[in-house]
Amino acid sequence: MSEKIIQALNDDLALELGAITQYMWHHVMATGMESPEIKNIFRAISIVEMKHAEMFAERLNYLGGTPITKPAPIIMGGDLTKMMEDDLGGERNAIRQYKEHIKLAEEEGDPVTRRMLEEIVAEEEEHDDTWSSILEK
Repeated sequence: MSEKIIQALNDDLALELGAITQYMWHHVMATGMESPEIKNIFRAISIVEMKHAEMFAERLNYLGGTPITKPAPIIMGGDLTKMMEDDLGGERNAIRQYKEHIKLAEEEGDPVTRRMLEEIVAEEEEHDDTWSSILEK
């Protein structure tokens, strides 16, 4: 299979590995009056990101690639609002990157990877909407 696809999927996997850790640590570190509900959102999204990482790793393995283990940079700390803003930025970065990789999958004639990425983008857009809605209030 295409080395471009394998590299793209490993780049995507790195984002998900970073997101898992970032969300889970935000879940652990969140404090304040509004934190109980937000902590649950951090935890729930971390689990969704784990599923995305698994999908990327399985696809990489199927295509003959070796899934990476090094996460993308992780942003931690700050107050609850900063954590949510950091996570929103991460979601938007992932959406942008995954849409680029959808185009690559089309160019490389890989409809399975394209469909997988489209499914993941839909879930990342839900996360974007969650953080955007909360931060507007």
